[in-house]
Amino acid sequence: MRLGNRIGASALGIMAALAAGGATAQTLNVQLSSDIRSSRPGVNRDALSDMVALNVAEGLFAVGERGDIVPMLAKSWTVSEDGTTYTFALREGRVFHNGAPVTADLVKQSWEAMLAAPDFNCTGFFDGSRGSAVTGIEAPNAQTVVITLAEPDAMFLKYAAQSQCGGMGVTHPDSFAEDGTWDHPIGTGPFVFADWRRGQNVTLEKFSDYQPLAGEIDGFAGHKEALVETVNLVVTPDRATAVAALRSGDLDVVPYLSTAESAELQEEDGFVVKSAPHGGMITLLMQTEDPVLSSTEMRMAVAKALDVAQLVDVATNGLGTPNASLVPISSLYHSAVHDRGVGYAPGEVPAMLEAAGYDGQELVIQTNRRNPINENVAVLAQAMLQMAGINARIEVLEWATQLDRFRSGSFQMSAFNYSNRADPVLAYSAVVDSKEDRGSSIWDDPRAIELVDETLQTPDGEARQALFDELHELYLEQMPFVMLANNLTVSVNADYVQGYSTWNGFARLWGVSVEK
Repeated sequence: MRLGNRIGASALGIMAALAAGGATAQTLNVQLSSDIRSSRPGVNRDALSDMVALNVAEGLFAVGERGDIVPMLAKSWTVSEDGTTYTFALREGRVFHNGAPVTADLVKQSWEAMLAAPDFNCTGFFDGSRGSAVTGIEAPNAQTVVITLAEPDAMFLKYAAQSQCGGMGVTHPDSFAEDGTWDHPIGTGPFVFADWRRGQNVTLEKFSDYQPLAGEIDGFAGHKEALVETVNLVVTPDRATAVAALRSGDLDVVPYLSTAESAELQEEDGFVVKSAPHGGMITLLMQTEDPVLSSTEMRMAVAKALDVAQLVDVATNGLGTPNASLVPISSLYHSAVHDRGVGYAPGEVPAMLEAAGYDGQELVIQTNRRNPINENVAVLAQAMLQMAGINARIEVLEWATQLDRFRSGSFQMSAFNYSNRADPVLAYSAVVDSKEDRGSSIWDDPRAIELVDETLQTPDGEARQALFDELHELYLEQMPFVMLANNLTVSVNADYVQGYSTWNGFARLWGVSVEK
């Protein structure tokens, strides 16, 4: 033990789970903040279930490091001229965890079973309600899969690669029990789903026949080599108990911390704290239909009164990086255009307030105490606005109440975070829409709506880049809300763990070694 802390009764279950997993140098012990909901990719899932699925199962393709779509079980694919037919060429020599070779017929069966599942999370992306309907899946030979859509859909691959869809991870038919019910995932990934003791732990084991691709780790693809024999995912709901187990050496990794929780660990020897931005958004929302905030000049005055660099630094305990664009810094679409913001210019604020006809009316900033970043943003923004002559007050709400107000549009201003999106256009889709059609819409400019719709149907390339650039320039002109930074994934691991980082909100367990 590195620290002589007493671990109370709440930790007894953790100790039992650790004993079951075997705390040796060949075992990586990782916190699970709650039990997984299901072991089936994309079905009855939550974020932790997705994380396990992405380490066990693989799709034909996957999300790469910069948000691009890269090959995985398929080595390549082509798209027909009319955009409705995708033909995938499978890699040779890939096998399932039960030793069966990956064939086109088995890929077809896996896709069809997932699409037919009553509680499949992503049905809407493939039945025509949100994306184009999948009308056919064929296996003309053992190494070729052909998927046909009812109409062209430039987002088809991006929808399918989403974590909430389990990356459309391909599983063998033996994943089902004899009665047709789901048993456990038999995938093709670097780890085998070995055991699930409900409420205690999930055990993953190294797949000895896995053949890592050449090159570097690339998002959920690339070089995926298991460097430990066993991963023991220990259900530890209480964060203080998890940190105590980390300090004692009984846990090696705590994948998710708040920026505030990480601050104390940054000062301690023996730990490595890592943070990385993902596609989520830290924002200060403004209701453009509010009488005070309806003018562009008033919203621009608010934006110019904020020292965003200082605000983000303090609100995230020094871990965040300002980003004025809805396109994440790590995205291949974050061009020089997206580095531009309105800039901190308090000297320009009085003239803008006069042009807006502002007469000292109160602006109320809604926030909550569940998310420390939200509360920090509200407190700092209030102080900066007041210094610039804008009368601002904070209203602290329960998170559920703030969320209800957000969904109905019942706010003047709101310190609000958006969760990670798989593609920048989905971030824009979250804020851009007609306010008549969706109460949570923030930006209802007709040209913005038109650009988002066009971006959804434009394949990756220069034309799509131009659309993102135009969207950002329009945002800077209208300032419907203040984009502050991308949300963060913060993790901590013992310094004897090498190669670990929580990527894009998920514990990526390949490429990680334990050197005790």
